[in-house]
Amino acid sequence: DVVFTVERAVVAATVVVVVADVVVDVVVGVVVLVVSEDVTVVAATVGVVVADVVVDVVLDVVVGVVVLVLSVDVAVVTATVVVVAVVVVDVVVGVVALVVSVDVAVVTA
Repeated sequence: DVVFTVERAVVAATVVVVVADVVVDVVVGVVVLVVSEDVTVVAATVGVVVADVVVDVVLDVVVGVVVLVLSVDVAVVTATVVVVAVVVVDVVVGVVALVVSVDVAVVTA
């Protein structure tokens, strides 16, 4: 009887250990799964945020460069128009002065 009782105790202890091991494995597996999903979600979120910031910065730089180039172009065009206008005014004034002086010379003569 003593041997039989010892054998039953050993079997019972083995079953308890096996069941406990399975329970621990399941719990650890669930925890690992949840943690890995959390890590994946966090990583994905961080990736999206970083990508968004990078895209925003790139867009800001591109827009800034485009605005700068356009403003330089506008400044160049404006300066050119002013120079052309000054030249045109000078030519017109010169022609008018020439015509007037010729008329004055003719009238004087």
